[in-house]
Amino acid sequence: MLLAATMAVAQPPSSFQDQSTQPASQTAPADLKNVGIDQKLNAQVPLDLQFKDESGKSVTLGDYFHAGRPVILNLVYYTCPMLCGEELIGEASALSMLTFTPGKEYEIVSVSFNPDEGPKDAAAAKHTYIARMNEHLKTDGAGWHFLTGEQPQIRQLADAVGFRFHRDPESKQFIHATGIMLVTPSGKLAQYYYGVEYSPKDIRLGLIEASRGNIGNVVDQVLLFCYHYDPKTGRYGAAVTNIMRLAGAATMLVLGGFLIVMFRRDKHVPAARAARDRDEESGDKKGTGQA
Repeated sequence: MLLAATMAVAQPPSSFQDQSTQPASQTAPADLKNVGIDQKLNAQVPLDLQFKDESGKSVTLGDYFHAGRPVILNLVYYTCPMLCGEELIGEASALSMLTFTPGKEYEIVSVSFNPDEGPKDAAAAKHTYIARMNEHLKTDGAGWHFLTGEQPQIRQLADAVGFRFHRDPESKQFIHATGIMLVTPSGKLAQYYYGVEYSPKDIRLGLIEASRGNIGNVVDQVLLFCYHYDPKTGRYGAAVTNIMRLAGAATMLVLGGFLIVMFRRDKHVPAARAARDRDEESGDKKGTGQA
């Protein structure tokens, strides 16, 4: 499963330590100590954890992992008054720009870290954000799953993916960072994207890479060769060495093709000249004989 953390502007994880659902003036520095997202690349997501989906059905995370199909995972809470709504809007907007369809090329799993929420909250959130995604991408929403669960399962999942959050005892609101994660089909954490806005290009390349080439086309594979995922920024950047190699290879192909054409041309020139000389010599002999 692929966990991707999204960000409006490429920034390192530490820059999101102070994002919370409370105004800065109401959030004490001590509250931010245990808040953030720690990258646990290649760690295994516990696929046997049990939750309930938006219909109230008991499910496990493993139900959404299929061969060749990566997963976008994020932890939110559906009644969040601030960041979570922005994160889900950003996620829906970015995914709506992809040519991939949730439920076909990949899956999306959003898990509430608020144990007080239930399937009704999840269903309302699904209705809202599927509608947002369908502004550009028409889908029945079957590939985006909204889950709720009990505190032990929530905590185990959060610890496994490096998602650290804190609940304010007075306001009962959660202080947390924002991000989405890309997970491979086998449940290994592959990439993180931070923030509340996400690059469709980065997500597309991340999904292709996490799928191990099972989705995408030849052009996508070339782009993956030229671009490299940077865990520090949570974005893809140009791999200069690979671009130079590709450009060098293209130059060699062009030069090689040119030399082959010239060689073949030069090879035929002497033969053409010899034939012309024979014709001229034959013409001269005929002219002499007639004289």
